[in-house]
Amino acid sequence: MPKRASGYIMYLTIYGADAQRIFMAKDSNDKQFVKDIADMTVDFPQWYTDVVLKTQLVDYGPVKGTMVIRPYGYEIWERIQAELDARFKATGHKNAYFPMLIPYSFLTKEAEHVEGFAPEVALVTHVGKNELEEPLVVRPTSETIICSMYAKWVQSYRDLPVLINQWANVVRWEKTTRPFLRTSEFLWQEGHTLHATEEEAREETLRMLEIYRSFMQDVLAIDVLTGVKTEKEKFAGAVETYSMEAMMLDGKSLQAGTSHYLGNNFASAFEIKYLDKDGQLKNPYQTSWGVSTRLIGALIMAHGDQRGLKLPPRVAPIQVVIVPVAVHKEGVLEKANEIFSSLKAEGVRVELDDRDQSPGWKYNEWEMKGVPVRIEIGPRDIENGAAMVVRRDTHEKKLVPLGELTSAIPTLLDEIHDNMFRQSHDFLHSHIAVCHDMDEMAKALDERNFVKAMWCGCRECEDKIKEQLAATSRVLPFDQTPVGDKCVCCGKPASKVLYFAKSY
Repeated sequence: MPKRASGYIMYLTIYGADAQRIFMAKDSNDKQFVKDIADMTVDFPQWYTDVVLKTQLVDYGPVKGTMVIRPYGYEIWERIQAELDARFKATGHKNAYFPMLIPYSFLTKEAEHVEGFAPEVALVTHVGKNELEEPLVVRPTSETIICSMYAKWVQSYRDLPVLINQWANVVRWEKTTRPFLRTSEFLWQEGHTLHATEEEAREETLRMLEIYRSFMQDVLAIDVLTGVKTEKEKFAGAVETYSMEAMMLDGKSLQAGTSHYLGNNFASAFEIKYLDKDGQLKNPYQTSWGVSTRLIGALIMAHGDQRGLKLPPRVAPIQVVIVPVAVHKEGVLEKANEIFSSLKAEGVRVELDDRDQSPGWKYNEWEMKGVPVRIEIGPRDIENGAAMVVRRDTHEKKLVPLGELTSAIPTLLDEIHDNMFRQSHDFLHSHIAVCHDMDEMAKALDERNFVKAMWCGCRECEDKIKEQLAATSRVLPFDQTPVGDKCVCCGKPASKVLYFAKSY
């Protein structure tokens, strides 16, 4: 039986035969498994900050609002990048790179665009002691610089469509910052396409939204709501903005990615013209779409728990960690290396932890870092021909015969992914409240829900809800089946269904 000591319980558990796991836990239903991580049910933002720093995903840069993405965090981004890049190329897109310095005059060509980004723009005004004739913008987004090049490259209908994507960094001088979620500089991809017809451009906009949605489900194991943004919330310069909204474990929404139908606003401003088959000069129709390192923040806040990270297997830098127990005993390290080699040969991202630390210390660290599967192997496990396999998502422990590990682990990783997505789906849809007035809405938001409600289409109602309830409109869903007939704010007749939420 566990022995009580000073309000704590010391656990010594023998898994299989002799894989020892020791950790300290508070003697309550709310067990604190990792020291110095805030209680996520009490202070979720602090929990998030503790997790990203203590798991060495990121550190603060020397310039306020910047971050240094450490190797463990950057490998997650590399896997996000690789998965999305393959999807982009499968739909005909090619990668290019454009300069990060943009003439300020470019930004002013599209009035709505410059108005939307002006507060966040960083300017280069001097080189050494010499003032530049024209200030240069450090790109907040690349529509303007890319459009200036498209104006040179596109002459004929034969040059269309243009399907280009860029992986880059951007700078937006944010007032309030938090690692991954909102920083002055971040990494992203931005697609920019040109099309001969409005229909083609609109199809592209929705195609890319669906690529993002399926990526969230199939790779990050996160369910999302998709739809169109209101006029107030759309991208500056767009005709329409489509978004996917993910629910974090504190009930707030995180805009996880956007796809914009730009019409020919930018094409007209930058004089992108092509000679069509009918001999007429025309402006093409344009789209842009992007996701960023914010997705790392999303997977932390959508999946994590009190022990720390809980990484989806398909982006986890390490999918399986092998912890040998009693490494001084003959044959233990050799068997651990054998398991390591066989899993690596199967394409599993596996690490063997043979550091001079106690098994319990290692278990805690790897749980905090979110590794999906842990394999524990000791002398008696070897004697019995089985190892203990521990899942990070459910904490379930199972003895697996040594001869079956190589085939069992890939299947288990898929099971973990499916379970994590199912949990995300169930959490999202059990935290959507249909509301009919502001009182119901206030209660639902306080209980950490998204609100689904009718909206009259009036900007004043959006502003009032934000002012009084600190919630913003997220998306108008594609399914506009009414949930009432009156606006949740003003009570006037309403025909639009709209999601509201507090957000990051």
